[in-house]
Amino acid sequence: MEPVCGLDVALRYIGGKWKPVLLFHLQFSPRRFGELKRLSGGISEKVLIQQLKDLTADGIVLRHDYREVPPRVEYEITDFGRTLARALQPLCEWGNANREYARAAERHDNESR
Repeated sequence: MEPVCGLDVALRYIGGKWKPVLLFHLQFSPRRFGELKRLSGGISEKVLIQQLKDLTADGIVLRHDYREVPPRVEYEITDFGRTLARALQPLCEWGNANREYARAAERHDNESR
């Protein structure tokens, strides 16, 4: 039986910690690898490479290799990816609205340990 909720489909594309963050940064303009690494604070180079490969393979992001010296590669969100980024916007707003609650809960968890 097919699930009623489409979360299984959505999570297939955004599963993991970093894909939604990368989509957030790519929705405004194309970005270079180093810029994405800096904007995503805390992501390792290995994980960033893998996440971008996954997003590209899924048709959410395009990779443009300009074949220049020094190398220049940019990543750009596709129209399909833009629909996903728009779907994530309410979740972003929810997170912003509940940031203090999450911090308090995290402090409580840390104190309980």
